[in-house]
Amino acid sequence: MPDDVRGFWSGTLTFGLVSIPVELFPAVRSQRPSLRMLSPEGVPLSRVYFGADDAPLSSEQIVRGAPVEEGFVVLSDEELDALEPERSRDIHLRRFVPREAIGPAWLKRSYFLAPASESTRSYAVLAATMEKRGHAGIATFVMRGTEYLVAIFADDGILRAETLRFADELRSAEDVGLADPPSGDASQAKSMRAALKKLEVKRLDEDEVTDPRAEALRELVEEKLAAGTSPRPRSARRPRPCPRRASPPRAHGGPRRGDR
Repeated sequence: MPDDVRGFWSGTLTFGLVSIPVELFPAVRSQRPSLRMLSPEGVPLSRVYFGADDAPLSSEQIVRGAPVEEGFVVLSDEELDALEPERSRDIHLRRFVPREAIGPAWLKRSYFLAPASESTRSYAVLAATMEKRGHAGIATFVMRGTEYLVAIFADDGILRAETLRFADELRSAEDVGLADPPSGDASQAKSMRAALKKLEVKRLDEDEVTDPRAEALRELVEEKLAAGTSPRPRSARRPRPCPRRASPPRAHGGPRRGDR
């Protein structure tokens, strides 16, 4: 394994009496250039919230509320802490289902599950068995205070975990008016097959799956640097606030991670 590639989570894949130590690695990475909001002096902007009286709110004044028809129900940190899942280092395999039962709309983000050094043999047996039977595993695990639902797939002896959307997040074909798909015109079938055949390839060319805007942005930055544009230095000054309006505070309690 390359020295610069490290797992960011480690735990145990468990089901029945089976326990397989594993590490989690991201299977995707963002290659898009990021842009920052700056002041005219080149100072990065930060986000500051203001109340109804236009006064800035401190973190202790900001609370969270669940929207209801009449407004918001304010929830305290203690109430929300009580809802957090129990900390665990286990990936609990709950069910095995046919692979085709998990459509692409369910999938959110990909990870590789790599065996810990002492679990290589049991890892290989599980991956081979799942692949041979055409099964995917449905599992849950807790990471950074959040419980995730994942599907575990086996391909070429490698286990991959895909975080899943929940059932109430998905729309059906009926929801978008496709309960009764239109029937095809038999007279067009031959020409349609011919058009498809012209575009058929045996393998996906990764060079065709690129982000043209990201590449254009990188080229633009390089062109400006080559033309003599001087980058604005990274300032040591504190970021300048970027105001955002907020409702008047109703109770005390600082914001939690993920709410800003």
